[in-house]
Amino acid sequence: MSSMSFDNSELTELESRYSSLENDLQSPDLMRDQRAYASTAKRFSELGRILEVWRKLRKIETEIEDTKSLLADPSNEIREMAQIELEDLGESLKIASEELKTLLLPKDPNDSKNTIVEIRAGTGGDEAALFAYDLYRMYCRYAESKGWHCEILSFNSFSGYGLGYKEVIFSIEGDGAFSHLKYESGVHRVQRVPATETQGRIHTSTVTVAVLPEAEEVDVDFKPEEIRVDVYRSSGPGGQSVNTTDSAVRVTHLPSGLVVSIQDEKSQHKNKAKALKILRARLLDKANLEQKQKISEERREQVGPGDRSERIRTYNFAQGRVTDHRIGLTIYRLQEILDGDLAELISQIGSHFQAKLLAESNLSHA
Repeated sequence: MSSMSFDNSELTELESRYSSLENDLQSPDLMRDQRAYASTAKRFSELGRILEVWRKLRKIETEIEDTKSLLADPSNEIREMAQIELEDLGESLKIASEELKTLLLPKDPNDSKNTIVEIRAGTGGDEAALFAYDLYRMYCRYAESKGWHCEILSFNSFSGYGLGYKEVIFSIEGDGAFSHLKYESGVHRVQRVPATETQGRIHTSTVTVAVLPEAEEVDVDFKPEEIRVDVYRSSGPGGQSVNTTDSAVRVTHLPSGLVVSIQDEKSQHKNKAKALKILRARLLDKANLEQKQKISEERREQVGPGDRSERIRTYNFAQGRVTDHRIGLTIYRLQEILDGDLAELISQIGSHFQAKLLAESNLSHA
C-alpha cells in the first residue's frame, strides 16, 4: 500500500515548475502572444492535475499510517473498524497511484493537433470504393458529434454503382482530434453482400486508413529548393479538361520523393496550399514513425497503429457486428458505428494502448 515507487524529488520539481508557470501566466508579454499563452496555460493545467492527485495520494498514505496505529487498540470493535478502513484506504491508494502513473506518462506532442485522414480503397474493386465512402462518412459524423470541422482536401471518386471513393483525403479540425483518431490507422475489412450481387454471396473487401497529425510550419521545415511545384490543366473522367487554366498542382519533396497532387479547386493557389498541407502532414508522420522505429524496433505496438498493412478491424454486415482485432472487442451495433457513434470503440482502444504504456513504464522502473 505504498507509493514509494514515485520519485518525490521529481514531483517536488513539478511543484516548483507549476509555481513558475503560474507567474509566467501573469506576464503581459506572454498574454500578447496568444499561441504561447495557450500552450503555457495548457501545461499549467496539466501540472495542476498531477499535483492534485499527488497531494491526494500523500493524504491517503498519512491516513493509512494513522489508521494502522488503531490495530493495537484494546477494543475489538475499533480494531475491526480500523481493518475495514485500511482495506478501503488501500483501494483508494491503488486508484490514485494508477492515476498518477498515467498522468506522468510522456505525452504525445501531437495529441492536441488537428488531423488529416487518408482513406484508400484496397482489394474488392467497386465494393472497396463504396466502403471507403462509408468510412469517410463515419469519421465526419463522429467529428460533427464532437463539434469539429471536417473538410475534403482531395478525392478521387469512381463511376460505378452508388457513392464511392478510390481515395479521399480530408482534414478534421478540433481540440484533440488526432488523439481521438490516431489508432484508426490500418486496414479496415468489410464483409457484406454488394448491391450488385445477384446470388446473395458475401464479399470481403478492404480499405486502408491513415491518420496523420496536421503539421505546422514549425513542425516540418524544408527549404524552397527542396520543393518542386508543377502546374498542369485539371482533368476529369476520361482525361477531359475540366477548366481552361493550369490550376492543378503537383508538389514534390525532392529529398524524400513524396508527391502530392491536387486539382479540386479552380484556384492554383488554393490547390498549392492544400498540397503543402498534406505534404507537411506526411513528412511529420514519416519522421514520427522513423523515430519510433529507431527507439525500439522490437516494440511493434509502437509502430503497429501506424502500419498501413495491419488489419485492425472487421465490419460484418450479416452479423451486424464490428470487431477490433487488436483488443478482441466485438460490438453488435454496426449501423450506429457507421453513423459515427465511435465513442465506445475509441475509448476502449485508447485505454488498451494506455495500459500498454503503463505496463512498459512499470517494467522500466522495476
